[in-house]
Amino acid sequence: MTAYVIQRILLAVPVVLLVVTLVFLATHTPRFADFAVNRICKGDPVQCEQVRHELGLDKPLPEQYVRYVGGLLRGDLGDSILTGRPVLLELKDRLAPSIELALLQLVVALTLAMPIGIISAIRQDTGLDYVLRLFAILWLAIPVFYLAVIILIIVFKGLGWSPPLTTTAWRDFFEDPVENLKMLAIPAVAGGLGLGAGMMRLLRSQMLEVLRQDFVRTAWAKGLREQTVILRHVLKNAMIPVFTFAALMVGTVFSGEVILESMFSIPGIGLFSVMAVKNNDFPVAQGIVLVIAVALVFTNLVVDVAYGWLDPRIRYR
Repeated sequence: MTAYVIQRILLAVPVVLLVVTLVFLATHTPRFADFAVNRICKGDPVQCEQVRHELGLDKPLPEQYVRYVGGLLRGDLGDSILTGRPVLLELKDRLAPSIELALLQLVVALTLAMPIGIISAIRQDTGLDYVLRLFAILWLAIPVFYLAVIILIIVFKGLGWSPPLTTTAWRDFFEDPVENLKMLAIPAVAGGLGLGAGMMRLLRSQMLEVLRQDFVRTAWAKGLREQTVILRHVLKNAMIPVFTFAALMVGTVFSGEVILESMFSIPGIGLFSVMAVKNNDFPVAQGIVLVIAVALVFTNLVVDVAYGWLDPRIRYR
C-alpha cells in the first residue's frame, strides 16, 4: 500500500510539472506579455519598460522559466499586479469561501444523488423511476447560472427574501454561521443540483449492472433482507465509478464557482479570477490554475487509494 502511494505521488510530479510549463508558456508569449504590460502602463513607453523589468519579462524565456519554477519551489507565486500583495496570500484569503461553497455543493449533490439513484435502480422502469430520471435530465439540461436565477426568484417570491449580493456582506462561517449559510444556500443548491443529477444517473446505471451479478443473486438466495443486499453488497460496488466521477468534478465545481461567486458576490477564488482576467493580472491567473491543477491531482490520488476500501478485490502492487 505504501509503495503504491509513493508510486502515485511520483507519477503526479511530471503531471504538475507539465501543467506548470503549459501555464508559463501560455502567459509568457510575446503577444500576451506585451498586451498585459500595455494594459498596466497605459501605453507609456518608460513605464512599460519599468513594468517589464519588475515582472522579469525583459529576460530570455528560458531564464524566466527557471526563475518561475524556482519561485514555485519556494512557495512564491509572484505578486499580484492588481493589489501588490503576494499571490499566495491573496489565494489564501479567498480559498476558504470557495472550498466551503464546493463542499456544500458536494453535500447537496450526494444528498440528492444517493437516495434518488438507489430508488430509481431498485424500482427500474416504474412510474417513480421515470419521474426521477426526468428530474435528473432537467437538472442536467439547465445551466447553473440560469438555475441559480430560477431558485433566487422562487425564494424571493415565496419568502420575500434574497441574499445580500455584495462582498461587504460576506461573513465567515465561524464569525456568523447563519449569515454565511444564507449567502451560500442558493449557489450551493444551484451547483449541487447539476452535479447530483450526473451522479444519480451514473449511480443508477452502475447499480443496475451490479444487481445482475452472481454474488447479488447469491445474496438474494440466502434470504438476506433487501436493505442488506442493496446497502452492503450492491451500493458499495456501484460507488466506485461514482466516486471517480465526484473526484473529476472538482475542476468543474471550481469553474462553476467563477459564475456563482460572481453572481452572488462571494469573495472566493472564482470572483478573484474574474477580477484578475479583467485587469490582466496574469500572476494571479497562473496561481489559480496551478492551485486547481494540484487539487485535481491530489483528489485523484485520494480516489486511487480509496478504491481498495470500496472494492477488496483491488490489490496494490
